[in-house]
Amino acid sequence: MTDQADAFLRESDAFSWYMERDPVLRSTIVAVAWLERAPHWARLVAKVERASRAVPSFRMRLVEPPARLGTPRWVVADDFDVTWHVRRVRAPHPRTPRVVIDLARIAATTAFDPAHPLWEFTVVDGLHGGKAAFVMKLHHSLTDGIGGMRLALELFDTTAAREPLGARINAPAPESLSPLAVAQQGVVHDVARFVRILADDAAAAPSGAMAAARHPLRAAAHLAATAASVARMVAPVTDTRSPIMTRRGLARDLEMLTVDLDDLKRAASAAGGTLNDAFLAAVTGGLRRYHERHGRAPDELRVTLPISIRTEHDPVAGNRITLQRFAVPVATADPATRLHEIGFRCRAARDEPALAHTNAVAGALNLLPPNVVGGMLKHVDFLASNVPGFTFPVYLAGAEVSGYFPFGPTIGASLNITLLSYDGTCCMGVTIDRAAVPDAAVMMECLAEGFDEVLTLAGEHAPPVLPLR
Repeated sequence: MTDQADAFLRESDAFSWYMERDPVLRSTIVAVAWLERAPHWARLVAKVERASRAVPSFRMRLVEPPARLGTPRWVVADDFDVTWHVRRVRAPHPRTPRVVIDLARIAATTAFDPAHPLWEFTVVDGLHGGKAAFVMKLHHSLTDGIGGMRLALELFDTTAAREPLGARINAPAPESLSPLAVAQQGVVHDVARFVRILADDAAAAPSGAMAAARHPLRAAAHLAATAASVARMVAPVTDTRSPIMTRRGLARDLEMLTVDLDDLKRAASAAGGTLNDAFLAAVTGGLRRYHERHGRAPDELRVTLPISIRTEHDPVAGNRITLQRFAVPVATADPATRLHEIGFRCRAARDEPALAHTNAVAGALNLLPPNVVGGMLKHVDFLASNVPGFTFPVYLAGAEVSGYFPFGPTIGASLNITLLSYDGTCCMGVTIDRAAVPDAAVMMECLAEGFDEVLTLAGEHAPPVLPLR
């Protein structure tokens, strides 16, 4: 049976789940691993079956109490069937990578069936040259990007050899809980959590009071800074900075872009920044070009940047990120200057005192009607994320992985561009809201030019590649 202390969603995970009421805000993650050949099917199913035992959340479905009377709870499915979650299809004509991306696009926009655990894997074989692809779909409440890469370690191997799977792992015991039973447990869980908070506050009160007595001005300043930080985190957003990417819809385009990882690192170092600074400087450079082509160039755009608060002690399941919204410069033409300014703003976002209170803030937002928070999310211009991936080649049931592309949800923004490093390459997946950006090909050309602009800071470099062009 699931340990009740860990079974209930964190407030931040519940936030992403509640947003599902509006399909524009759907939090579905899709990733595509490109394979040199079709994986060994029986071994793949066995690997996934074992992974579902090693990471029990793969066998859990989400049960939401009626009328939101309590926190949603993970329940071990009593009829879990790995073959329902792992499928294979033959690539349709013309058997090109584009048909895989089209399948992934449909997966990204289709809601999960809550009667089952929130993930699906699909092998697409029969591509030209005997190649294949592995399309992975999971809900964001199941894990975040870094947690997802840890989960991937259960599926992928470091060699093509068919090594033993390892000792048998017992499956978690199935559970059968009604929504009413979950509501009852949820009330107990919420009360216990409230009591723990009070107990922690009481235990910290003497030392806190002593520190305040010794340094009253410092304590008051810290309290004021925290309150101001929380206010910034929840500040209403009523306008879209982009003058052209204003509409929101359900249709999505998925695109890919690659650059050499070492080249991007050298460009960042040349400008005195980090890899993430260079990544965002390139994205904003591309967005400036896109707006210029449409004759409407803004000074700044609003970005949502996921910031990891994950520690080595956190489980792989669940989110350990917070979403920070802030403006970044776009009109600054010089890439080094723009990179430096973006780095300054990113570090300010990561140093916000409110980060320590993310879960509590999410709990407060969960009390609001979903359309209130959803309305604010739809005014975000773009979402960007940088996820550390594999530094070495990996294999899926004997098939070598040649590329690994993540496609994150837009969550109301015009587009989401996510970078995942794989074996020396920055594999970037771009999820585009077609209502906001009806000319995806133009957007991708502009993004490629933005990366080329930043890469010139490193001198000689390999140009960006648009794999589907």
